[in-house]
Amino acid sequence: MLAWTIYLSFAGALVEALLPKSKAAWARWLALALAVAGLAIAAMGFASGVGQGKQVLVNAAWIPSMGIRFVLAADGISRVLVLLTGLAAVAGVLFSWNIEERTHEFFAFYLALIGGVYGVFLSYDLFLLFVFYEIAIVPKYFLIAIWGSTRREYGAMKLALYSFVGSAMVLIGLLAAYVASGAHSTGLVELARAGLPVSFQMWLFPLVFTGFAILAGMWPLHTWAPTGHVAAPTAASMLLAGVVMKLGAYGCLRVAIGLFPHGMDPWGFSFAGIGSWRDVFALLAVIGIVYGALVALAQTDFKFVIGYSSVSHMGFVLLGLMTLKQIGVTGAVLQMFSHGVIAGLLFAIVGRIVYERTHTRQLAELEKMHLGRRLPFAAWAFVIAGMASMGLPGFSGFVAELQVLVGAWLAKPWWTVTAGVGIVVGVAYTWRALQKAFFSDRLPTPDEHPKTGWPDLGAITWPEVAGTSLLVVTTVVVGVYPRILLDTIEPAVRALLAGGVQ
Repeated sequence: MLAWTIYLSFAGALVEALLPKSKAAWARWLALALAVAGLAIAAMGFASGVGQGKQVLVNAAWIPSMGIRFVLAADGISRVLVLLTGLAAVAGVLFSWNIEERTHEFFAFYLALIGGVYGVFLSYDLFLLFVFYEIAIVPKYFLIAIWGSTRREYGAMKLALYSFVGSAMVLIGLLAAYVASGAHSTGLVELARAGLPVSFQMWLFPLVFTGFAILAGMWPLHTWAPTGHVAAPTAASMLLAGVVMKLGAYGCLRVAIGLFPHGMDPWGFSFAGIGSWRDVFALLAVIGIVYGALVALAQTDFKFVIGYSSVSHMGFVLLGLMTLKQIGVTGAVLQMFSHGVIAGLLFAIVGRIVYERTHTRQLAELEKMHLGRRLPFAAWAFVIAGMASMGLPGFSGFVAELQVLVGAWLAKPWWTVTAGVGIVVGVAYTWRALQKAFFSDRLPTPDEHPKTGWPDLGAITWPEVAGTSLLVVTTVVVGVYPRILLDTIEPAVRALLAGGVQ
């Protein structure tokens, strides 16, 4: 069933590309129908997989001479991330309802990107996973370069170059593992069972992990992310932070950790307390948490605040993976889902509801507009999204980050202590942005406040209400009852940590 998420997305992209330019309304409704259908399939696949192990969806010969097969399968980790993709896809279409320029082409690229993301999360052949991974890179370049803003060509090219560098590193690892395994197969299960030498895993693991972690926004290879987020149109920002960065984190878990578990073994010596690749990447994750939060605190552009916030929160995902503890890795997967929903909501509020009406993202200018009174829906939506982003109880981020921090404490307590600094700074930059953008007590000067009153910013539209409601309800439901996802994630994480890819 879940395989149809891929087929429908790519078929929809083809139909969208062939629609006449004059049928912009058709393009919107078709994209929404396909996104909703994908979400429905993802939800049914998730519900039917609760309590189940890995389920093979498709297993067919593709390139038999090289042992490459078209294998799609789903375990608890895949199901949760496919569900996230469905939610992000629907919300992204709703927040793109205002696209007027080349509408059918926009949604063609959009659905192609969604199809590639679905494919990565469901692939159980390393070559097939790599193909879908590359497919997802191309549409996001055009979405930013054509429909973006604020140095869009620069942002699109920087994102593409970083992505392709990471992809090249992954491809080298793929070829090396294929040759060294002697299994004449690119299947994830077959490669995991090939018994790759420990010394081989020790140099291959950092190569593959770094290749994927670039797309996950790992410090110091993160600089493409804020630039890309700011340049992208709203839906692309939502997808970039919501699901595309999760492709990198998923690859780190499924491929790097799953296939090369001994790559994190101790080196036999240590320097400044660093004695393994696990320590190296945990350190980079902790730096990313604190650095991203501090830089977000200093930003004057509202969207850059959210962009650097994403770097900080993705640091929790990478830190959770490096704990190698059941609770830490489970928290990392839950954080992927949680951050995908919350970041999508934040970018929707800032990029669509606020920017499209005020035509500015500068906090100093927004501070004069008193949007808390003029756009109360946006203000209170950001209050909820901000609380969720800070990890307050009752929202999905609380459970996810708590599990990561507990896992980090069990591994090395100083990881938790340092990451805690990032959480405190996160509270500061969130409330600073909230106060300046929506609830400023600064009184406007006579020149800033026309005698006739402020111009109308336009009513909130039904797609904006629907998209916001979908994401808010999701983060609250998971925050109040996290077992709805944990019962699916935990068995898959336990199996992966016990024996690699199963």
